[in-house]
Amino acid sequence: MITLLWPWMLLLMPLPWLVRRFVSPRTVERPALRAPFFRHWQSLANDDQQAIVSSTRRVPAIALWLIWLALLLAAARPLWVGDAIELPNSGRDLMLAVDISGSMRVEDMQVGNRMARRIDAVKQLGSDFMSRRSGDRLGLILFGSRAYLQSPLSFDIQTVQRFLLEAQIGFAGQETAIGDAIGLAVKRLQERPATSRVLILLTDGQDTASTVDPLEAANLAADLGVRIYTIGIGADSLTLPGLLGSPLGARTVNPSADLDESSLIEIARSTGGQYFRARDPEELATVYRLLEQLEPLEVDKALYRPQQSLSAVPLLVAIALSFALVIRYLWRHGAARLPQGAAGRAAHD
Repeated sequence: MITLLWPWMLLLMPLPWLVRRFVSPRTVERPALRAPFFRHWQSLANDDQQAIVSSTRRVPAIALWLIWLALLLAAARPLWVGDAIELPNSGRDLMLAVDISGSMRVEDMQVGNRMARRIDAVKQLGSDFMSRRSGDRLGLILFGSRAYLQSPLSFDIQTVQRFLLEAQIGFAGQETAIGDAIGLAVKRLQERPATSRVLILLTDGQDTASTVDPLEAANLAADLGVRIYTIGIGADSLTLPGLLGSPLGARTVNPSADLDESSLIEIARSTGGQYFRARDPEELATVYRLLEQLEPLEVDKALYRPQQSLSAVPLLVAIALSFALVIRYLWRHGAARLPQGAAGRAAHD
């Protein structure tokens, strides 16, 4: 759809006709000058003036009117307005911090009749969770021995999903820096003027490499209004096969012995969040569903209509017509003077 910001400018269309109709041309009296051969000069001037007047009269009046209308249309500021686009209007900033330390390669997540790595379950279910958060700004932090921002807060959920699915164990080191991950998340979340700031932290161990104590980082998050939900991932028991993969000598171990649940519970409690335990993919999926209930999506949408200025189009039309009239005038003026020049050269010869 095309609209005009200043449509009242089109009311000036009859202005040239009004000026021509009601304003008389101004006459200027100049002092006389006596000069020899005046009549000869006068005849030459009259010839030139008649040629110019004759050329001017032949200029199409419609072209002048088109130039005037094009200038008025450009002054009216035409705009192209596109179809309405819905933008998310949530105001919630949700950061996902995922542990990619060496222990996340442990295969203790029961999927049907096979065992899957912890990181694979986190990737798959975390990606599904992100796909349902289309109204929030999502960000991703990956941490091991150190924490780093993989994706800043963004409405581009597909890109954040891809970064999560492409995460590899060991890229950030083999240890676990929970405190640094919380500190980095708080730093990024406090830069956003959101009404609700949320951090979801997934880990399978305890803090072994942070420069900031996790509980101190949690207290800072609470002061800045960041709510932290912690998820402890990993099975409680895992049967290791015995000799040559047979039941002989098989033993049962706890693969989550290093999980520091007490710290994760305190981190969540101090920030107004909640701690969850995910021993298998089904429990992890249940955790994400509970998070969707605790942090529901906003349903209101903001409408945006893209706009593009079209003022350059009538301006280019006016310039092109002006150049065409100037070229036409110069060509006719030169044609009118050509016989005199030819005659002068003939007389000189």
